[in-house]
Amino acid sequence: MANLTVTVTDAVLKRARLRALERGTSVNALVADYLDRYSGPDPAPEALASFLNLAEASASGSGDGGRTWTRDELYDRNVLR
Repeated sequence: MANLTVTVTDAVLKRARLRALERGTSVNALVADYLDRYSGPDPAPEALASFLNLAEASASGSGDGGRTWTRDELYDRNVLR
C-alpha cells in the first residue's frame, strides 16, 4: 500500500475525526474508501441505460391523441384565480 499526505486545516481534520468516530471508522478509512469509489468505473452510463430501458418498457404515455393542452392553457392564470 502507498502512503498519501493530504493537507487540511486543523478544524476540518477535527470535524472529520469526530464524524468518523461517530460512524465507527477512521478518517484514513473514509479517504481510502472515497478514493476507491472515485477511481472506479463511472456508474452514470449504466444507470442511464437502465432508466431508458425501463422507460421504453413502460406502458405510460399521454394517450392515443397525445397531449391535449397547449402551453398557453397551462399558463392561463385566470383559471387559477
